[in-house]
Amino acid sequence: MLSLETKIEAILFFKNEPVSISELAKITGEKSEIIKTTLLNLREFYKDRGVVVVFDGESVSFGTHPDASKLIEDLTKEEFSRELSRASLETLAIILYKGPISRREIDHIRGVNSSFILRSLMIRGLITRGEDIERSYSYKATLKLLQHLGITSREDLPEYQTAFKKIEEFEKTSQIDTSTNSS
Repeated sequence: MLSLETKIEAILFFKNEPVSISELAKITGEKSEIIKTTLLNLREFYKDRGVVVVFDGESVSFGTHPDASKLIEDLTKEEFSRELSRASLETLAIILYKGPISRREIDHIRGVNSSFILRSLMIRGLITRGEDIERSYSYKATLKLLQHLGITSREDLPEYQTAFKKIEEFEKTSQIDTSTNSS
């Protein structure tokens, strides 16, 4: 049986975004106070590691150790100098045509987890994370990206109406398939 610390580590790693204390309590079946105590223990455990526990009293996530900031800055610069991967471009197109959209919806359309790609696109300033929708953040294109593309709104994207309709059709079809398969 997994310890509470191990469960929380797994959740934070999987989510790859801030998780509220109440959500951790719900997922693990533990009381919020026990979660907070466990987080303090995890924070102490990770204090001299490359990964740290970032905890503001309400939400928690993994982060990199402050002493590694120069290393991370260099890696970030290197990441910016590379071209976007096919998966990044695919994710960016989904966000451009469908946003604001949750990570869960992006993952559903792509068929794979998009956490790291979303992080990379946010670091590059191409997308932004918005309001919490049903315990998940929404993502949308930044004004910087629209300016770079030379458009004033996403409706100016090539074949916007056609692409938007195709995305809606795919979502309806996949919902029907999902409900048919689960019966």
